[in-house]
Amino acid sequence: MAADSTMSNGKETASLDGEPAFKRPRESGQSLRAPKEPRNKVTVVLGAQWGDEGKGKVVDLLAMDADIVCRCQGGNNAGHTVVVDSVEYDFHLLPSGVLNQKALSFIGNGVVIHLPGLFDEAQKNLQKGKGLQGWEERLKISDRAHIVFNFHQAVDGIQEQQRQLQAGKNLGTTKKGIGPAYSSKAARNGLRVCDLVSNFSAFEEKFRVLAKHFLDMYPSLNVDIDSELQQLKVYAEKLRPLVTDGVYFMHKALNGPSKKILVEGANAALLDIDFGTYPFVTSSNCTVGGVCTGLGVPPSYVGQVYGVVKAYTTRVGVGAFPTELDNDIGSLLQSRGREFGVTTGRRRRCGWLDLILVRYAHMVNGFTAIALTKLDILDTLSEIKVGVAYFVDSEPLPNFPANMDVLTHVTVKYETLPGWCCSTEDVRCFEELPPQAQKYIRFIEDFLQVPG
Repeated sequence: MAADSTMSNGKETASLDGEPAFKRPRESGQSLRAPKEPRNKVTVVLGAQWGDEGKGKVVDLLAMDADIVCRCQGGNNAGHTVVVDSVEYDFHLLPSGVLNQKALSFIGNGVVIHLPGLFDEAQKNLQKGKGLQGWEERLKISDRAHIVFNFHQAVDGIQEQQRQLQAGKNLGTTKKGIGPAYSSKAARNGLRVCDLVSNFSAFEEKFRVLAKHFLDMYPSLNVDIDSELQQLKVYAEKLRPLVTDGVYFMHKALNGPSKKILVEGANAALLDIDFGTYPFVTSSNCTVGGVCTGLGVPPSYVGQVYGVVKAYTTRVGVGAFPTELDNDIGSLLQSRGREFGVTTGRRRRCGWLDLILVRYAHMVNGFTAIALTKLDILDTLSEIKVGVAYFVDSEPLPNFPANMDVLTHVTVKYETLPGWCCSTEDVRCFEELPPQAQKYIRFIEDFLQVPG
C-alpha cells in the first residue's frame, strides 16, 4: 500500500501519517478554524489496584470545592465509606460527593441502577446524619442509564451456583445483578431509565419480554413479574424529577461557565472488564476510558487523572494474587487495616504492595499523580517488601500477563525497605513523615515515574 494518499474517484484519501496528500486550497484571507480549547475539564479519581484503595476519602476531599461529582460506571457492587463530623456514611450507587450541599451529583449512562437499592441507600444514610438532607435536589440521573431488576440479582446468584457446580470455583460476585444487567445491555434487550419514566405501558411490555427471556434460560428462577411492575411504577414517579438528558447535561457543564467537575471511579483498574484479571473482574470499564463512554465526555475534556494506591495490596474474593501474604503479616494488615468489604462484608485478602500491577494500571490510565492511602497500617513493621518484578520458570516476565493461569504461577521479586516503627496517623504533610516513610513513598514514585 502506498504511503501517500491519492485522489481516487474524485475523493481525497489520507496518507499513512494522517496528513492529506492533497489539501484543499483556501481563498485569500480565509483561515482554518482551530478547535476550541475545552473550557472545563473533568478531574478523575480511579482505583489503581483491585478496589478498596480508599477512593471515597480522596473523592470526599476533592468534592469539598467541586461543582459537579459524577459516577460513570458500575452499580451498587461498589462501596465507598466517607466519615463526616464523626458520622460514617456508606455509598454504593450515590456519588459520595452528594454530601457536599453545594454540589450537583450525577449518575451517568454507564452506571446500572437498582432502584430499590438506590432509594434504600439514601434512606439509610439519611438516618445516620444530616449530610444527605435534600439529596433529591442535588442528584441528576442520565436517562440512558440501564436498570438492574430484581431478577438480574436472582440470576447473578444462580450463575454463581452453576459456576461452583461446574468448575468448583465461582467468580466471587457481589450478587447485585451487575453482570446480568450489563449482559442485557450488550444483548440489546435491557431497559433504561428513559423507558421507565416515559410510557409505562410500553415499558411493561418490554419488561415482561425480558423477564420471560431469563425465565426461559433459568427455569428455577423465581420472578413475581406483577409485583415488581407495581414496585417499578412507584419508583418511576420518584425517579422522574431526577432524570435528565445526560449528554446535554455534561456538554453544558463542560462548555458553560467555569466549573470544577469530579468523576468518582468505582471498582478499580484490575477489575476492568477489558484490562483486569479476567474473568475475575467486574462487568464495566473502570479505567479512564469508562469516563468517556459512561458520561458522554470527549477524551480532550479529561484533565487530571488521580490513581488511588493503597500502601499494600488487598483483594476480595477469588483470583490470582501474586504478593498475597498467607501468614501473620497478612493477618496483621487485615486487622490493622480493618479490611472488610463495604458492600459484602467479606474479609479482604492482604499482601505486599505490587508495583508491577500498579505500573500496568498506569499504562492503561495515564495517571497524572497517585494518592497513596493507608500508609499508617504499615507503622508497626520493621521492614516492608515491595513487589518489583515477576518471574515464570526463573525467566523474567516483561509484561503484566493477560492469562490468569500465568499470573497464578508467577514468583515475585521483592525490594525490601526499612520500616519506620512509629505512628504516622496524625501526620498531615510529607515533611513530617519519618525518613523511612518518605523513602517508601519516593521509591513508589520513582518506580512508577508518577508524582505522589
